[in-house]
Amino acid sequence: MKPGTIIVGSAFFLSSLAMNVALATQHVHPGSSKTEMSYEGAPSAISSEGTKDLIGGDGPPMTKAEFAEAKRIFFERCAGCHGVLRKGATGKPLTPDITRKRGTEYLKTFITYGSPAGMPNWGTSGQLSPAQVDMMARYLQHEPPVPPEFGMKEMMATWKVLVPPEKRPKKQMNSLDLSNLFSVTLRDAGKIALIDGDTKKIVTTIKTGYAVHISRLSASGRYLFVIGRDAKVNMVDLWMKTPQTVAELKVGLEARSVETSKYKGWEDKYAIVGTYWPPQYVIMDGETIEPLKIVSTRGMTVDTQEYHPEPRVAAIVASHKHPEFIVNVKETGKVLMVSYEDIDNLRVTTIDAARFLHDGGWDATQRYFLTAANKSNKIVVIDSQDDKLVRMIEVGKIPHPGRGANFVDPKYGPVWATSHLGDDSVAVIGTDPKDHSQYAWKMVRKLNGQGGGSLFIKTHPKSKHLYVDTALNPDPKVSQSVAVFDIDHFEQGFKVLPIARWAGLSEGPKRVVQPEFNKAGDEVWFSVWNGKSQESALVIVDDKTLKPKTVIKDDRLITPTGKFNVYNTMHDIY
Repeated sequence: MKPGTIIVGSAFFLSSLAMNVALATQHVHPGSSKTEMSYEGAPSAISSEGTKDLIGGDGPPMTKAEFAEAKRIFFERCAGCHGVLRKGATGKPLTPDITRKRGTEYLKTFITYGSPAGMPNWGTSGQLSPAQVDMMARYLQHEPPVPPEFGMKEMMATWKVLVPPEKRPKKQMNSLDLSNLFSVTLRDAGKIALIDGDTKKIVTTIKTGYAVHISRLSASGRYLFVIGRDAKVNMVDLWMKTPQTVAELKVGLEARSVETSKYKGWEDKYAIVGTYWPPQYVIMDGETIEPLKIVSTRGMTVDTQEYHPEPRVAAIVASHKHPEFIVNVKETGKVLMVSYEDIDNLRVTTIDAARFLHDGGWDATQRYFLTAANKSNKIVVIDSQDDKLVRMIEVGKIPHPGRGANFVDPKYGPVWATSHLGDDSVAVIGTDPKDHSQYAWKMVRKLNGQGGGSLFIKTHPKSKHLYVDTALNPDPKVSQSVAVFDIDHFEQGFKVLPIARWAGLSEGPKRVVQPEFNKAGDEVWFSVWNGKSQESALVIVDDKTLKPKTVIKDDRLITPTGKFNVYNTMHDIY
């Protein structure tokens, strides 16, 4: 066989390949937007160096150096879509039983040119050299390297109580209005900044884990919990003269979610973290974050009912109706209602929903949890009082609500809304089965925004505006601004606020991300997210006038992204 010969299994592949070759010169992917690829191609936080290699066997020849390099590339570029174990996540499975049948030349072609289903054109885009493409095609025919498990022994080895509870203040020792404090993620610096919402001054920065994902508050508002993508948890005491970390714990190799117990009588009793690897959740002591209970999420998928070894834990919220945590399991499509009344005899109600569960939030009554099954293009509604599935609602392409946005629609009554990564739509869903039953759990409006690539949507009970970011849109004019709708006059369309221009920065992508209100609901804060070596900023807008009010610039504001107001986060106001 001559070098470069392509082995194909069907006429469909030939026609698909021809289309991909033509499109590759334009660096586009039919069926998947640049926005979608930017989102799904996020690197895994798992270090490839700690995995167990299974080189050899029936796979094509590879040197140890090639295998190590291919493994690094896979974890950085591919694991986010295909899963660490290559069993498939939002991307297709790439296990050896599949890849060996395809063969090296077939795989090289797909890696080079991409596919209409969303596979990037790694070769023709110049991101992988021909030698790297060949190496990756051979690597995929070997057994996937397995990251180490992370159990109680490993967790306890990382657990540190830096300030024991008995040595912490008995009352607040600073003069800050903690309810209007903001925890701001400094993503690439591995830190958070605590910013006084009244003075707009940075109180302190605190070293945390890699690429902090979210901040959550204890029910009392005293403790701030931060989770990094490297699965490191920081517990910060806001009562100290200068707030600082009082306990830390590493719960795995990759994580996204943390939450605390909020049900009456159980405030500050427990905290919980969900991990991407290993696929599990961990219940911790609420005062020390000592790990108490580890529960695996491996199991059967809701659709094909086949075993999945890597069901990652996405969003976790604390129920207001029962002493329960609500845990989204991404790949299996299951919502777990985890009771913490007796963690030694754990009771879990499993609700079958849809793959791939991601983020979500409460309706205004805090009874119904609305969450996105993103690649299924659905919003799942869970009744937390009865622990039952209410409905699954078809929406736009790849809903990405953050926590979503609650407001009273002038025609349809109480509603909750989500924006989307894959299209420009905003889905507005009725949430009042009591007084507006004819609209409940239906998409009552489909608004059109600036474009796809939205990560967050936000409003406030005291606001008449709905803000939609588009941080991952490929058009800089769109990614550097936000759309604002007048809730009472949706027929007028949206206004565009040039947030990045108001920031007065020079070079850089200047992506505008994550609107967050202050406690009073009269200011909305935006991150202008630049590169690590470039100047970033926070822009604060007057919600009444839609004019810039303050711009915060500081050398310590390195890659600011998420912002979490203490009061709004504590009380699930969004």
